[in-house]
Amino acid sequence: MNYENLLLTITEPLALITINRPAALNALNPQTLADLDLALNNLENNDRVHALVLTGAGEKAFVAGGDISVMQPLGPLEASRVARQAQRLFARIESFPKTIIAAINGYALGGGCELAMACDIRIAADTARLGQPEINLGIIPGWGGTQRLPRLVGPGKAKQMMLTGEMVTAAEAEKIGLVEQVVAADQLLHTATEMARKIAEKPQVAVQLIRKAVDNGLDMPLDKAIDYEADIFGLCFATEDQKEGMAAFLEKRGASWTNR
Repeated sequence: MNYENLLLTITEPLALITINRPAALNALNPQTLADLDLALNNLENNDRVHALVLTGAGEKAFVAGGDISVMQPLGPLEASRVARQAQRLFARIESFPKTIIAAINGYALGGGCELAMACDIRIAADTARLGQPEINLGIIPGWGGTQRLPRLVGPGKAKQMMLTGEMVTAAEAEKIGLVEQVVAADQLLHTATEMARKIAEKPQVAVQLIRKAVDNGLDMPLDKAIDYEADIFGLCFATEDQKEGMAAFLEKRGASWTNR
């Protein structure tokens, strides 16, 4: 299938999604958001794909933000509608049934930072810069940034970034917990792909249950979250992979996963 503003490459058990508007620093316009949603539709029920890597075309930008030329003339109702469209897509990415790793190859600003934060894991090139500079446009982050950023870096640091509009380096992003790993730019895709492959080779029911336990538990009080974890833990014992994994351990052999 052809997409106007992204490239999709499937090398089972992985898929690589590349936002492909390098002349616009991969800025997100409505067509790009629609292309990304369509790509997720095509990948969601592909049982041979277990993990995704998301990156941007070129060396300058992962995604430099939303397309300002599209947003500038919007009225209040239209702006809220556009924000909700992006929020729904990013929420889908966050809860997608396959692990998504953001490979941040350059600027991840505004909507680009918000897109990266919706992914499970973020790996950045040492040349990357991240931030929420919407304050410099007279607006606030509207695609999840005011909520996901403080959950990752804490409310004080999040306010500092959003109120000043200043970018952080990849090294600083790793220090504050905004990204999980920083690598040389020429090693970014290799590192992200190898991590995705490692996760793709794990028992996928357990992978999905871990993601669900973490994401849902974060919104619960600790006592409720711990109780929720016990329920999820119990669900594992209804799977073929739990039986196989524990038998393989006791028999001192490698496990053969069925993802059931």
